[in-house]
Amino acid sequence: MTPRAAARRAAIAALAAAAAFAGGSASGHGDEHPPAQPPGSPRFEPPPPGSYALPPIQRVSEARLLGSDGEPAPLLGLGSGEVAVISFVYLSCGEACPLATATLHSLDADLAADPDLARRVQLVTISFDPVRDTPEAMARLERGLHPKGRWRFLTARDAQQIAPVLADFGQDAVWLPSEGDAAAPDRLRHVLKVFLVDDTGAVRNIYSTGLLDRRLLVNDLKTVLGEN
Repeated sequence: MTPRAAARRAAIAALAAAAAFAGGSASGHGDEHPPAQPPGSPRFEPPPPGSYALPPIQRVSEARLLGSDGEPAPLLGLGSGEVAVISFVYLSCGEACPLATATLHSLDADLAADPDLARRVQLVTISFDPVRDTPEAMARLERGLHPKGRWRFLTARDAQQIAPVLADFGQDAVWLPSEGDAAAPDRLRHVLKVFLVDDTGAVRNIYSTGLLDRRLLVNDLKTVLGEN
C-alpha cells in the first residue's frame, strides 16, 4: 500500500469513528471506551512525561469568538497553570477534521479518568467555516460527542472574525471551488494542525497527522504542566 493510500484509509476510518461517536452519543448510547489511539497513529511508545522539554514554538493572542450557545467566548480562557489543546476543523470536512475530532474525543475520555489533570486542561474545537458552522451546528456536534470534561466548541460571526485568529496561529485555510458539481459545497484545503498552548499564550507543540497520538498528547500535557 502506498503512503498516500494508507493515509486516505486512515482518514476514512477516522471519519467513521467520529461519526460513530457523534451518532451514538446523540442517541444516548455513546461509546464509553474510545479506541486506545486514533486510526493511523504512529506505532511508537512516547517518552515518559518530564523526560523531555517543550520550549515555546510561537505565541498566540487571546481572541473573542462565539460559543456553541451563541454568546461571545474567549478562544483560550485559561487560568494560571492551565493549558489548552486547540483544533481547527469544519463540519463538512471529510478526512482530516474527523481524525482530529476523534483524537480529542479519546483525549477527553483520558482526562476524565485523571481528575487532577482534567481540571488544568481545556479542549477547544474551532470552526474554519463560520457561515455554515453556526453556533447551533457546533452545539449539535457538542451534544453528539457528549464531552466528559472541559471541551468547548467555538465558531465566529463571519470569515472576517476568524481570519486574524488563523493568521495568528499560522493555520492555513484556502477555499477551493467544488469540482464538477456546482451544487456541491466548496471545500477547504488545509493542513491538519492541533495546538498545545500554555497559559502565557505560548504554543508548546503542534501536531499533524503523523504525530496525532493521544498518548503523546497526554504525556506532553503532563510535561508542560509539570513545569509549574
